[in-house]
Amino acid sequence: MQEGAGEADSPAAGRSWERRLRRGELTAVADVRAGLRALLGSWGAPGRADTAVLLASELVTNALVHTDGGAVVTARLAGGAAAPVTGRLRVEVRDFLSRPPTLRPPPVVGDRGNGAAPAGCPEAAATSGRGLLLVHALADCWGVRAHGVGKAVWFELDAQEP
Repeated sequence: MQEGAGEADSPAAGRSWERRLRRGELTAVADVRAGLRALLGSWGAPGRADTAVLLASELVTNALVHTDGGAVVTARLAGGAAAPVTGRLRVEVRDFLSRPPTLRPPPVVGDRGNGAAPAGCPEAAATSGRGLLLVHALADCWGVRAHGVGKAVWFELDAQEP
């Protein structure tokens, strides 16, 4: 079930979008990206919408891979009538597992001067486990809050870089 992008009931509320995802529905990550792009349209400085789409993809993938249930993604532009241009974006991914996510430290980089990781360092060769690092590095703010039978992992971005 998908609720499409559109105006909220009150112009002061901004615009919002929501998508419910079934357990293991990894193919829906592309739908989330498309829905978020439609909501954001011409929002923000160049690259801000791309950053939002990347971070939302990471949170959705984490929810679907690391939990046994589905997830609900919501995106909301705050800022009234100016929201599509200057508003603050909040994206939240709710899942049904109360255990909070773990922010892993970045992989250790070797002292070889070429940026290469030390030989045999499995963390450096890992192809997953960096989603929250991206959120931490690129979002203006982010966090985790408990809700009902699970949690919500969220991030916020201003339309302009801070």
